[in-house]
Amino acid sequence: MYITKQGQAWDQIAKEVYGKETHADYLMQSNPQYLGIFVFSAGTELNTPKLPESRKDLPPWR
Repeated sequence: MYITKQGQAWDQIAKEVYGKETHADYLMQSNPQYLGIFVFSAGTELNTPKLPESRKDLPPWR
C-alpha cells in the first residue's frame, strides 16, 4: 500500500514505488477505481503489488 502526497501523479508514484515511471500502467491497472484522477490529493491509499518478474526489466510495450 502507498499513501499519496498532495500533487503527485501516476508516473511520480510509480517511480517512487517501482523505480521507473514506465510502470505507471501497472500501478493504474492495480487501482482501477482511481483512473479518473490525474493529480492526487494527499492521503489516497493505492494498492502497490509487487511487479511480476516479467515486467522488471522490460519496457512497457513488451
